[in-house]
Amino acid sequence: MTGGRTQADILSKSRTVISIDAMGGDHGPAAVVAGIAKSAAKNPDINFIIHGQKDELEKLVAKRKLEDRCDIRNAAGVVSMDEKPSHVMRNGKGTSMWSAIESVRAGEATVCVSCGNTGALMAVSMIRLRKVEGVNRPAIACLWPSRNPSGFNVMLDVGADIRADQDDLLQYALMGMSYARNGFGIERPRVGLLNVGTEEHKGRAELKVAHDLIAQSAKTNDYDFAGFVEGGDIPSDKVDVIVTDGFTGNVALKTAEGTASLISELLRAAFKFSPLSRIAALLAYTSLGRLRKRIDPRRQNGGVFLGLNGTVVKSHGSADATGVSAAIKLAVKLAESGFGEKLAARVASATGSVQGDEPEEAKGISDT
Repeated sequence: MTGGRTQADILSKSRTVISIDAMGGDHGPAAVVAGIAKSAAKNPDINFIIHGQKDELEKLVAKRKLEDRCDIRNAAGVVSMDEKPSHVMRNGKGTSMWSAIESVRAGEATVCVSCGNTGALMAVSMIRLRKVEGVNRPAIACLWPSRNPSGFNVMLDVGADIRADQDDLLQYALMGMSYARNGFGIERPRVGLLNVGTEEHKGRAELKVAHDLIAQSAKTNDYDFAGFVEGGDIPSDKVDVIVTDGFTGNVALKTAEGTASLISELLRAAFKFSPLSRIAALLAYTSLGRLRKRIDPRRQNGGVFLGLNGTVVKSHGSADATGVSAAIKLAVKLAESGFGEKLAARVASATGSVQGDEPEEAKGISDT
């Protein structure tokens, strides 16, 4: 509690409450609170439950004059980036991460945001929020810069679980479609299944079965199935959602991050090569600024844990105030759209839709 205010006071003054793990991330609570301040300035209709070491957080919140927007929950423990998920599951009850997720479980907040250890965050989320009925494996969805008008594609799974059979891939397609529709207003998302080629005879057996399941499900779940797509199609405008297993998705994501870093370094070196190249850099300053903003990962920060009874947004561990603010913006979008309930309804409808006999509770579902 901050300033004598109760949680009821917060909820009565705001339609959206976001639970924040303030101690996770490489830059500590100062960066997290700075990100909260950015979001608070842009959106007066959101408030925050902040979890972490109370003495430190009170000073940071007071410095930003956010006392009337924040409820501080004391949690002395901190989950380190190298801590094993199994250890956190057994011993993490007093940590800021655990406390932040608990607020979502208790219905005090709609979405949890954390910059902390991904594996630990998924593990704690699963044991406290539990999986949506019918979901075998939760997935992590990320935003991938693309040629689409929206500027990105949704890709999942990118690391929640390295395995995925045909039924899991179907569930990923439904969850990714619902995320694209409710989070970003794409009325009829185009879904592609990542494979080593676009020909139907290529790929592992489970991919071929998943291809048919996803195609059949598209008829009753209001999305278009683009079939198999290749790695080169991930940043294309052919699809809005790319479905794959967590092993492949995570390797692709880390490869892209490394490549982007290399290109950035090479560009800096090229523009510093000679006096003429430095002049060229000055002449291209405005265009380079637009490009930097367009591909800046901080502005599209936030992987969403899909398939849980509660929404969790995983911010990048190295996120600064801009990155944290972007993750909060995404969390607010999902909260205000009622995303969690709509996703659960879609998953529940999957079996009946594939079989052509849609269950009664799934009829008339509108994701928007």
